[in-house]
Parts: sequence; structure tokens; C-alpha cells
Amino acid sequence: MDRIRIVGGNTLNGSIPISGAKNAALPLMIAGLLTDEKLVLENVPRLADVSLLQRILGNHGIDITVAGKRRGDDAYAGQTLEIDARVIVDTTAPYELVSKMRASFWVIGPLLARMGEAKVSLPGGCAIGTRPVDLHIAALEALGTEIEIDGGYVLARAPKGLKGGRIVFPKVTVGATHTALMAASLADGETTIENAACEPEIVDVADCINAMGGRIEGAGTPTIRIVGVPRLRGARHSVLPDRIETGTYAMAVAMTGGDVLLSGARADLLDSALDTLREAGAEITVSNEGLRVRRNGAGLAPVEVTTAPFPGFPTDLQAQLMALTTMASGTSRITETIFENRFMHVQELARLGAHIQLDGETATIEGVERLKGAPVMATDLRASVSLVIGALAAEGESMIHRVYHLDRGFERLEEKLSACGAEIERIAG
Repeated sequence: MDRIRIVGGNTLNGSIPISGAKNAALPLMIAGLLTDEKLVLENVPRLADVSLLQRILGNHGIDITVAGKRRGDDAYAGQTLEIDARVIVDTTAPYELVSKMRASFWVIGPLLARMGEAKVSLPGGCAIGTRPVDLHIAALEALGTEIEIDGGYVLARAPKGLKGGRIVFPKVTVGATHTALMAASLADGETTIENAACEPEIVDVADCINAMGGRIEGAGTPTIRIVGVPRLRGARHSVLPDRIETGTYAMAVAMTGGDVLLSGARADLLDSALDTLREAGAEITVSNEGLRVRRNGAGLAPVEVTTAPFPGFPTDLQAQLMALTTMASGTSRITETIFENRFMHVQELARLGAHIQLDGETATIEGVERLKGAPVMATDLRASVSLVIGALAAEGESMIHRVYHLDRGFERLEEKLSACGAEIERIAG
């Protein structure tokens, strides 16, 4: 199993290209099920999750090809996927595939809209209600779907097609908003989604579906209106830049000091996180090229943050911010309101010398003067990169184990950081 070795203490200087957003690329790939024409997605990141979803969609008979590079393409340019769902040969998404990626459950919406039926495993075999799969189901029922749960599978049928309806989510949910948006795009009549997620990735998917001939208004606001169309056509769409990758590298620069241009980044996608970084002591400049992040000489200041749905501080940047605050000159507090059990990185950061106390959903971080390198273990995607940020600033060598988590969401992380002066390498095996 691969490991990553980091010798901390180097500042970061240079340029880091920001990849396409994983959290947009995955639902965009699934949206390819909505049309029998070719959907071409540009700027798709090269990630383990993208490769896995390619295999999952292939199980339904979807043909996905990677277009070759063009002359003059940047080495870090995202890949172009051509998705051909002309023939769907199977409307079942089996447990052995869905259990590997929760987002693959979202195929239920397009399969149902296009084929009138879908049989999709509950993600990880979890019970309804323990994770918000029930909100996906409620949304589909509001569109006239007949739902049955049997043997760990959701059996969904709409033999006469989906009908427009009113969907009111009791809480903001990105996944169920994606499901409702895609299903309603081919439903008969008008659908209103209330208390919809406002994340930029929702807007990106809506923009793509509109380019395919859909009629969606209000994406990016709590109320989305969709007028269903009989069919969608093919289109070409470029995936928006990854705001979580942007925020992660911005925090790495703030942690280590230095001066880095995050090429291609968009400030409007993470205003709340950038405000927090400025409060912590980073200097951030916005230009047509992207975001320039600097911290030279000044120490880190403590911050208080509560995660919230967009446009609030992203839960996907909570672990990275916690790593940053471990060396702030004072007491920081971070409250996690989106996901339970998302403080698994705390014990590993403590191995680097961090002082963190947990009280329910709030972490209190007492800044220390220095961190020291140590062997640590990644527990999930965002936790793993928080350990990278900590190790970059720690004295001596750190070895990060189980880095396959990193490969799910960060493209060429070692290359991007080493190009800016970090002493970081992957050790195979």
C-alpha cells in the first residue's frame, strides 16, 4: 500500500494548477444517462473516484472514452470524457459497485427518468434514515415514483413516466438535490425543488443539462424550477474548477508560508473560506489567472468557524482548517454541523504534536509553536490531506499511510506540491 513521505519546513513558492471539481464531475458523468446522444465533458480530473464511476456506468452499458490530448495541451490539463449512453442495457446498480462510492446511488434519478425503472443498492447496505438516502427516495416519490425496499435494494418504478411535482427538503442535501434535478429534467410538467442545495456544483450540473436542452431555472438558490422536456440532446461542457482543492492548497501555503498562484481558481466559489484564511493571516489576491496566496513573516491568528451549506464554510475544508489552526497563536474553535464522525483526523494531528480537545461537534484547538514529524494514518479523503498540511509545516519527517484516500480527490498532489518546493514523495508498496 502506497505511503507519502514528507520532510517539513519548506515554504511553498510558485504555481499550482487547479483541477476540475470532483464533486461536479461525478454527477455530470451520471447526467450522461439522461440522453441517447453523446455528452462530452472537458476538464475532468484524473482521480480514483472518476475511474471507479466509469466502471460503474459501464455496468449499465454506457460507453465512456477518453479523448486524446491535443497539441499544446498543458501537462495538468483535465481529461476529456465522451459519454455515450445510447443503449442502456441494465437498470440495476449492484451492491458490490454502489458500496464503493455513495455518489453512484445518484444513477437512480436518470435511470428512472429515462427507462421508467431502476434497481439500486442502498449505499453500503445502510438502513434508510441513518444516512440521507431517504431524502432521495422522498424526492422521487414526489415525482410519482413507486418505491419498494427489498433485500437491501431500492426498487423504483414509474411505468407511465415521471410527473412534475413539488419537492420540499426538510434539510439541505446536495445528493438528493442532484437526484431530483436530473429526474425532473425529463418529467412531464413542472417541478419545484424547495430548500435546494445552493452549491456551485449544483449550478454546474444544471448548466450542463440546460446545454442539453433542459429547462432549469434558479440553480444556486434555495428554489429551483424545472420544466421537464421529452428528451435531452448531447452537449459539450467544461467542469468548473475544484473549490475544495483550491481551499486546500491555499491553506497549505498559509500553513508553510510562501507565495503561490493557484492557477485557474475562482474566488466566487469559496468566499467564506477565503475570508477565514485572511482572518488567519494569509494575503489573498484575485486576478484573471486565479488566486495568489501569500504569508511571509507574519504568524497565524486563531479563528472560530462553523461549517454550513454553501455559501457557508465548507465541511470539506474543515479538516484542512484544523491543521492550519494547530500552529496559530491562540485558541481556535471549529464546529462541524454537516457530517457526524468527521473529526477522525484529530487523533492523527495529535501525533504531530497538535493540542485539540473535542466536545460533541466542537473542536477546540490550542495553537502550538511547532509540530514534529511522525508516522500517521489517513482515515478518509479530507482527513488525509489535513495530515499533509500538518506534515508540510512539521519539523522532520512524516510518513502518511493509507494514501489511497488522497487519490480519490486530489490529482497529482505530490507533483503539484514538490514543484513549489515541498519535500514530498510517494513510496510505492
